[in-house]
Amino acid sequence: MSYLIVWEFQARPEARQEFERVYGPDGDWARLFRRGDGYLGTELLRDREHDRYLVLDRWSSLQHYESFRHAHAADYKRLDQRCEALTVREAPLGTFDTLD
Repeated sequence: MSYLIVWEFQARPEARQEFERVYGPDGDWARLFRRGDGYLGTELLRDREHDRYLVLDRWSSLQHYESFRHAHAADYKRLDQRCEALTVREAPLGTFDTLD
């Protein structure tokens, strides 16, 4: 079983390429998350019919994610603030346990 965090984003039209780079599986967020134990990867999905993206971040457990957030709170906040310029809207869709 693993822990999954799902976000929905609407990227600014002029910033789509940068958004995809920053939020993709090898982007700035993934590089930050790799500093934490238990990070399993990020998946970026682009909706074909609507102007939105889903970001799925996988962790070994909720505890691994919370430990990462505590240890890297300042870096997380700094990157989050920098990325605000890339999006029109951001919404957490939920947290899930995978059923292996």
